[in-house]
Amino acid sequence: MKKIEKICIGCPAGCHLEITVREDGSLHVAGNTCKRGIAYAENEMRDPRRVVTAVVHCSSKKLPYLPVRTDQALPVKLIEPLLRKLYSLNVCEPVRAGDILIHDFEGSKINVVFTRGIEP
Repeated sequence: MKKIEKICIGCPAGCHLEITVREDGSLHVAGNTCKRGIAYAENEMRDPRRVVTAVVHCSSKKLPYLPVRTDQALPVKLIEPLLRKLYSLNVCEPVRAGDILIHDFEGSKINVVFTRGIEP
């Protein structure tokens, strides 16, 4: 058995979860005060994901960087490759908030979108 402690982000309570991974791969979750804690623990142990926010270089004199984010939570294993790609880009204006910068990153069906626009 393996025990892991995590702070749940499934709701505002921020419960301190103790997740026990049994020999057969099943999970036991303690410390949660709502059902979201169990769902969070299961997702975190089987397929951890995060929404990624970052900035990309912009060739505009008005704004040197533009903020972007993923439109869905991305598998944790794809975060580093995504950031490497984003930090290598240089975007030209004009761009509108909501425009897609990267479509279907690495076949994940997750897009990277601009969260701010800039006009020429």
